[in-house]
Amino acid sequence: MTLTMRTLFLAALLAFLSACVTVNIYFPAAAAEDAARTIVRDVLGPQSGGEAAPAPAPEKGSMLEPQRLMHLAGVVLHAIVPAAQAQQADININTPAIGAIRQSLRGRAGQLEAHFKSGALGLTRDGQVAVRALDAVSLKDRNAVQKLVADENKDRNALYREIARANGHPEWEQNIRDTFARVWVEEAPRGYWHQDAAGAWKQK
Repeated sequence: MTLTMRTLFLAALLAFLSACVTVNIYFPAAAAEDAARTIVRDVLGPQSGGEAAPAPAPEKGSMLEPQRLMHLAGVVLHAIVPAAQAQQADININTPAIGAIRQSLRGRAGQLEAHFKSGALGLTRDGQVAVRALDAVSLKDRNAVQKLVADENKDRNALYREIARANGHPEWEQNIRDTFARVWVEEAPRGYWHQDAAGAWKQK
C-alpha cells in the first residue's frame, strides 16, 4: 500500500469512527440494546431462544491484517472516545409506567406463543406483531387473535415511547423501536417468522 493510500485509508477510518462516536453521544446504542434484551427476555421468559450471531471470518487477501487494523482503530479511538464517554447516557427502564407495560406484555406472551409457532403471527421490521397467515387460526379464534395483536402492538408502541420519554429524550423513540425490533427477532425461538429489512417474511 502506498503512502497516499495509507493516508486516505486512515483519514476515512478516522471520519467513520468519529461519526460512530458522535451518534453514540446522542443515542447510547449499547445501553439501549442491553435494556431491550432485558425486557424482551423478561417478556418471553422460558420461550427466549436468542443466540449470538457468529463473528464473520476475515476475508483472505485483505489489504491490512486484522491485528493491524484493530491497532489503528484503537489509536484513533483512544484520542476521541474519552470526551464522548463523559456524555454517554444510561437507559432507565425502571419506572412505574414501564413496569406496568412489561407486566401487560408478560401476561399476553403465553397466549401469543402458540400462534407464533403455527406461523399465524410474525414479528415485523418495526418492532410490532402482525397477522401473517390468518388461515392458520381457527375461524372461531380469529377475532380473539386479532384483538391480541392489537393489544400487543398498543403496548409495544407505548413501551418504546415511554422508554424514550423516561430518559428525557422523546426523539430517541425511533432508535428505541429499531433496537427492539432487532432484539425481538434475535431472542425469538427458532421457527418464528419475522420480516427482513425489505419487509419479506422469513422463518428463523
